Amino acid sequence: MKTMYRQKSRQAGFTLMELMIAVAIIGILAAIAIPSYTGYVENARATDAQGALTSFGSAMERYHTQNGSYLGADGGTAAISDTLTAPTIFPTQAPLDGSTKFYNLRIFNLTANSYELRAVPIAGTAQANHGFIQLRSTGQRGWDADNSGGLGTGEDTWQR
Repeated sequence: MKTMYRQKSRQAGFTLMELMIAVAIIGILAAIAIPSYTGYVENARATDAQGALTSFGSAMERYHTQNGSYLGADGGTAAISDTLTAPTIFPTQAPLDGSTKFYNLRIFNLTANSYELRAVPIAGTAQANHGFIQLRSTGQRGWDADNSGGLGTGEDTWQR
């Protein structure tokens, strides 16, 4: 008579507790990584807007060299000096490349001999509460880091 041995098969896999621990670890890592990544992306967009403002400033200087005045760089649409107007000598939104735009580029306080350029966050975008970024004809930079609508103490830099 043959003796038949029944082989007991052991199933391989993870226990429910092991899976719960792995999911918890992934959740903790995601809770730390996602806000850091989001902040990094927002700062990268702001840095791109700063580069656009620098290029915009160069375009304004070329315009002044050719025309002897900054007036008209907005197409002559500025009724009063302290209004935001769209430029006609440079693109009106940043980033300059790509289809998704996060900042409107505007001229502020335009006179014959001075200007302020601003990158104003577009409402409804991820940058909406980031505050405007500014470059003056004197080279002075500013960032409305607290999004108060004006430059306050300590906001005279592009560093956040």
